[in-house]
Amino acid sequence: MHTRRIPPRFFPSLLPALLPAVLACAFGAAASTALAAPAGPAAAASGRQASAADLARWKQMAARVSILRDKWGIPHVFGKRDADAVFGLLYAQAEDDFNRIELNYINAMGRLAEVEGEKEIWRDLRMKLYIQPAALQAQYAASPAWLKELMNAFADGLNYYLHTHPEVRPKLITRFEPWMALSFSEGSIGGDIESIDLKELERFYGKEPRPTIAAQPARVAALDKGFDSEPRGSNGFAIAPALSRSGHALLLINPHTSFYFRPEVHMVSEEGLNAYGAVTWGQFFIYQGFNDKTGWMHTSGGGDVIDEYLETVVEKNGRFFYKYGDGERALRAVPVTLPYKTASGALASRTLTAYFSHHGPVVREEGGRWVAVKMMDEPLKALTQSYTRTKARDYGSFYKAMQLRTNSSNNTVYADAQGNIAYFHGNFIPKRNPRFDWSKPVDGSSPATEWQGLHEIKDTITLFNPASGYISNTNNWPFSASGASSPKRQDYPDYMWSLPENARGRHAERVLRNATGFTLDSLVAAAYDSYLTAFEPLVPQLLKDYDALAAGDPRRARLGQQVAALRGWDLRFGVASVPTSLAVYWGQDMVAQHAPRARAAGTPVVDYIASGLNAEERLASLLRASDRLTADFGTWRTPWGEINRFQRLSGDIEQQYDDSKPSWPVGFTSANWGSLASFGMVAKQKTKRIYGDRGNSFVAVVEFGPRVRARSILAGGNSNNPASKHFADQAGMYSRGEFKEVLFYKEDIEKHLERRYHPGE
Repeated sequence: MHTRRIPPRFFPSLLPALLPAVLACAFGAAASTALAAPAGPAAAASGRQASAADLARWKQMAARVSILRDKWGIPHVFGKRDADAVFGLLYAQAEDDFNRIELNYINAMGRLAEVEGEKEIWRDLRMKLYIQPAALQAQYAASPAWLKELMNAFADGLNYYLHTHPEVRPKLITRFEPWMALSFSEGSIGGDIESIDLKELERFYGKEPRPTIAAQPARVAALDKGFDSEPRGSNGFAIAPALSRSGHALLLINPHTSFYFRPEVHMVSEEGLNAYGAVTWGQFFIYQGFNDKTGWMHTSGGGDVIDEYLETVVEKNGRFFYKYGDGERALRAVPVTLPYKTASGALASRTLTAYFSHHGPVVREEGGRWVAVKMMDEPLKALTQSYTRTKARDYGSFYKAMQLRTNSSNNTVYADAQGNIAYFHGNFIPKRNPRFDWSKPVDGSSPATEWQGLHEIKDTITLFNPASGYISNTNNWPFSASGASSPKRQDYPDYMWSLPENARGRHAERVLRNATGFTLDSLVAAAYDSYLTAFEPLVPQLLKDYDALAAGDPRRARLGQQVAALRGWDLRFGVASVPTSLAVYWGQDMVAQHAPRARAAGTPVVDYIASGLNAEERLASLLRASDRLTADFGTWRTPWGEINRFQRLSGDIEQQYDDSKPSWPVGFTSANWGSLASFGMVAKQKTKRIYGDRGNSFVAVVEFGPRVRARSILAGGNSNNPASKHFADQAGMYSRGEFKEVLFYKEDIEKHLERRYHPGE
């Protein structure tokens, strides 16, 4: 899969992309119709004024909704109908963090530059190549009545919040519209559209595009599978009844996201809705969670769902054409207006012409050809699937939701009360001619490179009740998902999987293989097992390097004690562990020094440093790591918990960290090193200590049976208001890997109730 997951500057919640067919719906035959700019902040301000009809409707819905905040501040939203629960859920989310909700939709609609200035116009262009209000409005109008009702409730809940909180000043959106829910219909941390490189997009559209036919065949870009310095993704485990002490199925829900990306919520209606888990800010479906009968966990890195097409373009009389088969086709030329806020705060705009082949929008140039991107375009189906899976009562109904095949960026680990466990490696998998290498751009002029529909689920990589009794995925390949019961690589085309094995995958296999008698406690222990598999090849190599040094080599004296510490290390992390500090800093230095070589080789960086370095390079990195630890902390003998910390100082999306402010020690490390529990720092480090901002966020373990039992933990707390007692009330527990009991049944919620109210009170 030729994808480069480029995280947004503010938040990693960019959205499922919609194909140019949506644009065609908006444009029709009028290819010159502009992508119109939405009304600016001044024009939108009047939208906050509620009509009498609005107020009457909102108050009627609010009367049918009860929000029960438990002792952790988690909202349990009870409504008579599903729409009531959606209304209450969005109201409760806005109470906890309206800012993140609004920014998600500002970004989803390509309007970030109206808030942040001209520097964001390329991000906005990327969204507007796929998402158009007119097209989404048409699809909303064509939606089934039940889904339209939920979208109406979504907008009403947010608008009622704004009406009842006049002190809240939106950055841009003063009135939410129901169709906006279709712009953000999937919920993954890295939506498909992020595969489009913003720098390449700016390079192409920042000047007037002109075709340049290469004298030589187009160079195919080197494969970049998106291996980041800090892994993005999640862990999911499912345990069959035969391996559990209770005889019931168990599920681990362990997303690795940026912290505060999703809150913990519970939504219940008298129409069969009873879902608990993590919801992406501003959405009305539980993204990763469970109900009283089924549970679902999504991990990133399924099959190849995005393809790049090399279009051979020629110019004739001021128009552009691209070769296809034995002929030529005209590129659609569409003016795109990009409003942005100027330094003075006024609104200005820039208009450019975007180009589309039948494969999709042109996003860059490669070797003299223009590159068009093809990806999924099913917002209605995606939203339908996202919501209906939360109400699935058994495997059959869950499978029916999966048959919509619009979960494009995720794998799914599943468990249920009937004792079933299952795995789906991807969901939206286009059929392709296997003779092409789909990990690279393909020839857009050849009809043989067209998609041939979608694979049926039964033909994709799946597992159902494997004999091994367990399933795992850690953003790795599926061929180790279930021990001896794992799918076989030779049975599937390469494009059905995209990522290789990783250190977490090897670790997961060890903690699950041959284990029996699982309980909620032992499942948590497995998910937080302290072994760091990535150092298995690295440390022995280093010991051999050191032992081979000549007797007079000065590095013997400089590194003797460090090597002795690593020689006696059991490769397990811990807050009191000095070898963990030394090993992680050593590993970080090797990654920093050799990542360009790894990327050029198309190899994950951690795998590369385990096989592609020589003794001199390993020893040099250990010297630098020792020096840095000494410079920052006074000695390289600094325990890991003094360095690796959790800190939450504000509700800002861009967190700042301060060594002088309170923080909590964290034992688990970056997922790079094979730590199943992930804690990594993505923000540019301006402190001496490491402050995690990505990794374990919402984590839960669930036992299904006649009565659901579950435990969970959330990074920091459920509120993003520093004045709230729920801003950091889970921080200490989070840092220790301690879980709280999930209050799923109303009688248990009542026993630990902090507040009961209707929206608007």
